[in-house]
Amino acid sequence: MADTERIDKLLWSLRVFKTRTEATDACKGGKVKIGGVNAKPSRPVKVGETISIHKGIILLTYRIKQIPSHRMGAKLVPEFAENLTPESELSKMRAPVETFFLKRDRGTGRPTKKERREMEETWDKIDIAMQYDLDDDDDTE
Repeated sequence: MADTERIDKLLWSLRVFKTRTEATDACKGGKVKIGGVNAKPSRPVKVGETISIHKGIILLTYRIKQIPSHRMGAKLVPEFAENLTPESELSKMRAPVETFFLKRDRGTGRPTKKERREMEETWDKIDIAMQYDLDDDDDTE
Protein backbone atom coordinates (compact mmCIF):
# COMPACT_ATOMS: atom_id res chain seq x y z
CA MET A 1 0.00 0.00 0.00
CA ALA A 2 1.16 3.48 -0.81
CA ASP A 3 1.63 6.29 1.74
CA THR A 4 -0.36 8.75 -0.39
CA GLU A 5 -2.91 8.65 -3.20
CA ARG A 6 -4.52 11.21 -5.52
CA ILE A 7 -7.78 12.52 -4.06
CA ASP A 8 -9.81 11.74 -7.20
CA LYS A 9 -8.57 8.14 -7.28
CA LEU A 10 -9.14 7.76 -3.53
CA LEU A 11 -12.75 8.97 -3.71
CA TRP A 12 -13.39 6.57 -6.56
CA SER A 13 -11.73 3.71 -4.64
CA LEU A 14 -13.83 4.41 -1.54
CA ARG A 15 -17.00 4.38 -3.67
CA VAL A 16 -17.95 7.98 -2.96
CA PHE A 17 -18.26 8.47 -6.75
CA LYS A 18 -19.16 5.91 -9.41
CA THR A 19 -16.43 6.98 -11.81
CA ARG A 20 -13.07 8.62 -11.46
CA THR A 21 -14.23 11.29 -13.91
CA GLU A 22 -17.06 12.24 -11.53
CA ALA A 23 -14.53 12.49 -8.69
CA THR A 24 -12.25 14.66 -10.82
CA ASP A 25 -15.12 16.95 -11.82
CA ALA A 26 -16.18 17.31 -8.18
CA CYS A 27 -12.64 18.35 -7.23
CA LYS A 28 -12.46 20.84 -10.10
CA GLY A 29 -15.87 22.22 -9.11
CA GLY A 30 -14.76 22.98 -5.55
CA LYS A 31 -16.98 20.31 -3.98
CA VAL A 32 -14.09 18.46 -2.30
CA LYS A 33 -12.14 19.97 0.60
CA ILE A 34 -9.27 18.59 2.64
CA GLY A 35 -8.86 20.36 5.96
CA GLY A 36 -11.21 23.13 4.81
CA VAL A 37 -9.19 23.90 1.66
CA ASN A 38 -10.39 23.13 -1.89
CA ALA A 39 -8.59 20.10 -3.28
CA LYS A 40 -7.38 19.74 -6.85
CA PRO A 41 -7.84 16.25 -8.37
CA SER A 42 -4.10 15.50 -8.21
CA ARG A 43 -3.66 16.50 -4.57
CA PRO A 44 -2.14 13.65 -2.55
CA VAL A 45 -4.05 12.43 0.51
CA LYS A 46 -2.37 10.96 3.58
CA VAL A 47 -3.66 8.76 6.38
CA GLY A 48 -5.44 10.76 9.08
CA GLU A 49 -6.65 13.61 6.86
CA THR A 50 -10.31 14.67 6.91
CA ILE A 51 -12.13 15.04 3.60
CA SER A 52 -15.42 16.94 3.11
CA ILE A 53 -17.47 16.29 -0.03
CA HIS A 54 -20.57 18.20 -1.17
CA LYS A 55 -22.65 15.64 -3.04
CA GLY A 56 -26.06 17.01 -3.94
CA ILE A 57 -27.57 18.56 -0.81
CA ILE A 58 -25.45 16.41 1.50
CA LEU A 59 -22.06 17.23 3.05
CA LEU A 60 -20.17 13.95 3.51
CA THR A 61 -17.16 13.84 5.84
CA TYR A 62 -14.56 11.07 6.00
CA ARG A 63 -11.31 10.49 7.91
CA ILE A 64 -8.81 8.33 6.06
CA LYS A 65 -7.60 5.27 8.04
CA GLN A 66 -5.64 3.53 5.27
CA ILE A 67 -4.83 4.19 1.64
CA PRO A 68 -6.37 1.50 -0.59
CA SER A 69 -4.36 0.06 -3.46
CA HIS A 70 -7.43 -0.50 -5.66
CA ARG A 71 -11.21 -0.06 -5.77
CA MET A 72 -12.90 -2.29 -3.23
CA GLY A 73 -16.27 -3.71 -2.31
CA ALA A 74 -18.63 -1.53 -0.31
CA LYS A 75 -18.31 -3.75 2.78
CA LEU A 76 -14.56 -3.09 2.98
CA VAL A 77 -14.82 0.72 2.85
CA PRO A 78 -15.11 1.18 6.69
CA GLU A 79 -11.66 -0.43 7.08
CA PHE A 80 -10.13 2.35 4.97
CA ALA A 81 -12.24 5.41 5.82
CA GLU A 82 -14.22 6.45 8.90
CA ASN A 83 -17.53 8.11 8.06
CA LEU A 84 -17.83 11.26 10.21
CA THR A 85 -20.96 12.56 8.48
CA PRO A 86 -23.48 13.82 11.07
CA GLU A 87 -26.85 12.06 11.29
CA SER A 88 -28.63 15.28 10.26
CA GLU A 89 -26.85 15.15 6.88
CA LEU A 90 -27.57 11.43 6.42
CA SER A 91 -31.26 12.01 7.16
CA LYS A 92 -31.42 14.28 4.10
CA MET A 93 -30.72 11.20 1.97
CA ARG A 94 -33.60 9.34 3.57
CA ALA A 95 -36.08 12.21 3.27
CA PRO A 96 -39.32 11.05 1.67
CA VAL A 97 -39.70 11.99 -1.94
CA GLU A 98 -43.21 13.06 -2.72
CA THR A 99 -44.55 12.48 -6.19
CA PHE A 100 -47.02 14.81 -7.81
CA PHE A 101 -48.91 14.10 -10.98
CA LEU A 102 -50.44 16.70 -13.21
CA LYS A 103 -53.58 15.16 -14.63
CA ARG A 104 -54.29 15.41 -18.32
CA ASP A 105 -57.33 13.98 -20.00
CA ARG A 106 -56.71 10.93 -22.10
CA GLY A 107 -56.65 11.59 -25.83
CA THR A 108 -55.91 15.31 -25.57
CA GLY A 109 -52.52 14.82 -27.21
CA ARG A 110 -49.31 16.56 -26.35
CA PRO A 111 -49.48 19.70 -24.25
CA THR A 112 -49.30 23.00 -26.08
CA LYS A 113 -46.41 25.34 -25.42
CA LYS A 114 -48.60 27.37 -23.05
CA GLU A 115 -49.75 24.24 -21.16
CA ARG A 116 -46.18 22.99 -20.87
CA ARG A 117 -45.02 26.31 -19.42
CA GLU A 118 -47.86 26.21 -16.90
CA MET A 119 -46.89 22.67 -15.89
CA GLU A 120 -43.22 23.68 -15.48
CA GLU A 121 -44.28 26.68 -13.40
CA THR A 122 -46.29 24.38 -11.12
CA TRP A 123 -43.31 22.01 -10.75
CA ASP A 124 -41.05 24.95 -9.86
CA LYS A 125 -43.50 26.09 -7.17
CA ILE A 126 -43.62 22.56 -5.74
CA ASP A 127 -39.78 22.33 -5.73
CA ILE A 128 -39.46 25.67 -3.93
CA ALA A 129 -42.09 24.68 -1.36
CA MET A 130 -40.31 21.37 -0.71
CA GLN A 131 -36.97 23.16 -0.25
CA TYR A 132 -38.51 25.41 2.38
CA ASP A 133 -40.04 22.37 4.11
CA LEU A 134 -36.63 20.64 4.24
CA ASP A 135 -34.99 23.79 5.62
CA ASP A 136 -37.69 24.14 8.29
CA ASP A 137 -37.21 20.52 9.38
CA ASP A 138 -33.48 21.11 9.95
CA ASP A 139 -34.17 24.08 12.27
CA THR A 140 -36.53 22.16 14.54
CA GLU A 141 -34.08 19.37 15.37
